[in-house]
Amino acid sequence: MRRYPPIADHGIVGDLQTAALISAEGVVDWFCAPRFDSPSMFAALLDHDRGGHFAITVAGEPDEVTVRQLYLPDTGILVTRFLTLGGIAELVDFMPPQDPERASDRHRLIRVVRVVRGSVDFTLECRPRFDYGRAEHRATLEEGRVRFEAPAASAWLESIGPVPLACEEGDATAAFTLRHGELAAVVLTTGAAGSAAPEPMDEATARATFALTLDFWREWIGRCRYRGRWQQMVNRSAITLKLLTYAPTGAMVAAATAGLPEQVGGERNWDYRFTWIRDASLSVGALIELGYDDEANAFRRWVGERIRAGDAPPGEKLQIMYRVDGDPRLSEEELGHLEGYRGSFPVRVGNGAADQLQLDIYGEAVYALAQAEHLSGLAGHDGWMVMAGLLDWLCDHWDRPDEGIWETRGGRQDFTYSRVMCWTALHHGIRIATRFARPADLARWTAARDAILLQVMERGWSDERRAFVQHYRTDVLDASLLLMPKVGFVAAREPRWLSTLDAMDQELVTDSLVHRYDPAASPDGLRGSEGTFSLCSFLYVDALARAGRLDQARYAFDKMLTYANHVGLYAEEIGPTGEQLGNFPQAFTHLALIDAALALDAELDARGGPGGG
Repeated sequence: MRRYPPIADHGIVGDLQTAALISAEGVVDWFCAPRFDSPSMFAALLDHDRGGHFAITVAGEPDEVTVRQLYLPDTGILVTRFLTLGGIAELVDFMPPQDPERASDRHRLIRVVRVVRGSVDFTLECRPRFDYGRAEHRATLEEGRVRFEAPAASAWLESIGPVPLACEEGDATAAFTLRHGELAAVVLTTGAAGSAAPEPMDEATARATFALTLDFWREWIGRCRYRGRWQQMVNRSAITLKLLTYAPTGAMVAAATAGLPEQVGGERNWDYRFTWIRDASLSVGALIELGYDDEANAFRRWVGERIRAGDAPPGEKLQIMYRVDGDPRLSEEELGHLEGYRGSFPVRVGNGAADQLQLDIYGEAVYALAQAEHLSGLAGHDGWMVMAGLLDWLCDHWDRPDEGIWETRGGRQDFTYSRVMCWTALHHGIRIATRFARPADLARWTAARDAILLQVMERGWSDERRAFVQHYRTDVLDASLLLMPKVGFVAAREPRWLSTLDAMDQELVTDSLVHRYDPAASPDGLRGSEGTFSLCSFLYVDALARAGRLDQARYAFDKMLTYANHVGLYAEEIGPTGEQLGNFPQAFTHLALIDAALALDAELDARGGPGGG
């Protein structure tokens, strides 16, 4: 077991309330329960010694074991294959999906081991470390099952087949051998502190649970309408988004992890297990395009509830992010007892950026609602009055400096992207009010919308750079502006936009990979550097496609696909040597991949032929 496997050397399994990361060695090194944003039970990714892990590995020297990992096609079921001198084994990991209407403390990770050739020796180590390794626990062996009890959580480990579990100093261990055709399984069940033990699981129940999980994923992906050129990658991205969705509320977390670095050894280590309002702007449209109206509508409702809740910071209508249940409290703390991934310190949980002012979220919220206007009666009177009140408020508050989309900690500026999204909010509000004949102060909204556009064209445009710039006091470029044609602020082939795209090509793009901006030229208040943002790289493909630069767009897209990990997943960033960096897997990147594929397919189809030529 490596101390710190590469971030990309993982797959993810989940049950629509939480998720586990499993390394290509068969080690669960990240798992939180009962929710994505709960304290961890296994967090070896953040501290190999103190974080805790759940490993099922095979005996032998590293050079004698070859490991391969894949998903069962079109599912969230992960298979890790071990190729040894003595035989070939498979480890199948899955979590049965939960009731989508009910939040639960009970979650099950099922790990099935089978040998398909020869004979293989296995070792099991289950070493939970509750509450990010801060809470003491005790382990007891009860009727062949191991019970782990901590002050705020419980867990049980049981085996099916020849896996003789033992307790050693709070941990569970086992050593066992399987031969060709033999099968065994272990089941980890979580629960609240002091809760009753789960019903024992036998082989027949385990097989039935596997079949139900398999059917769930294949039925779900079978509803996908996408039949384009990149169906396998789009399907995998859609499944990843589903795995990152908290079913009881429909909210999607930005990533499954916290604390994974944007630069190894650096301080840019954030907690992404929360739901950002801005993610809705891409997710709703992408889900609708794929045919997932129920998921899009659930997220739309969640956004609408945040607007109605009125629990934003003083003077605001929305907070930039929330917990999956809508709780706005995300106080940030540093876990000083954890060394961080390969020494990337500090490790942070919670997110202090929740208190920032980011005006773009209002545009993204309205944009999301507008994209789903055909669902569940968006034009209903109560929902409309909430949106109208938000737009009335925005007319008075759009012209303020803010921290911007990238959550910089270097002071507020007049960010161009924030103004563009305020324009987007008013533009769509006016359109919906007109289409559905709803009461609205259209004269006021129109005046504010036009004022924003004129201001951006005057102050957000640099004659010297021949490009739109990051904010009004700089000539630095910013990849967030790649969304300008998508939201309709500029035409995709307008001269000002094409020259902006050319400038980005020269300054932000390297081998299809796109930087957010140059932090050296525009200090963001943090030390160190960062990799290219995969989100921005896919936004770049989208913008190229809309601009009619199809050969360039397709080549950039195909190259981006080579940066996916072995099972088709992306972290937040790509480092200088092609390594994945940051929290993993990142929803926004997979959303942008879907959008880029849709845009590129549409433009290639318009040009004619399977390849567009």
